[in-house]
Amino acid sequence: MIGYNVVTAADGEEAISLLRKEVPNLVVLDIMMPKLDGYGVCQEIRKESDVPIIMLTALGDVADRITGLELGADDYVIKPFSPKELEARIRSVLRRVERVNFNPGIPTSGVMNIGFLTIDMNRRQVYKSSNRIRLTGMEFSLLELLVSKSGQAFSRAEILQEVWGYTPERHVDTRVVDVHISRLRAKLEDDPSNPDLILTARGTGYLFQRITDINKIINFSLRKKLINFIYFYAQ
Repeated sequence: MIGYNVVTAADGEEAISLLRKEVPNLVVLDIMMPKLDGYGVCQEIRKESDVPIIMLTALGDVADRITGLELGADDYVIKPFSPKELEARIRSVLRRVERVNFNPGIPTSGVMNIGFLTIDMNRRQVYKSSNRIRLTGMEFSLLELLVSKSGQAFSRAEILQEVWGYTPERHVDTRVVDVHISRLRAKLEDDPSNPDLILTARGTGYLFQRITDINKIINFSLRKKLINFIYFYAQ
């Protein structure tokens, strides 16, 4: 591929070994591999790396493609595909995860404090109560989009276009968005089944709770706990 230094592996076990030696900027991962399939390789990669992963699949069942996303893949390409299509997906993913943020909705410092979350847009890192939360590049890009316009609902099609670079005419399965939202909630929410941060906009898509509302709720909750503690201590 023109412009890229490509390293290949013949099977899943070799892929994991090469990943540790080469430290790639992106992994293109075929599901159907000997020794260890793409699902297994994806799981192993996500134990130690947030490198972007694009999965190649010939599997017709949508559920199989969604499985790859749930395991941590950022995107997928269905076989048969043209080399130009794969190159376009690679460029899109790399551009999204490596770009510098200039969004007017983000403070000039690049650091946002939202309740117990700290989001560093420059370093593309997230902390919850001072503990680092590991996000993949696409997970961070999705969070960045929602946070930059908190309180505003985005449709799945809008998210696909803004984060993945998919134009509406491509008819991509919108469950790609649902899976990534689910992964974000699992990592950031105290109760993912009853989210306070990333909300579902009925009939539309998703939104990030208005930041001022989150901080008000957190402050009120802390004051209430403090009052209860003082009252209990006084007893």
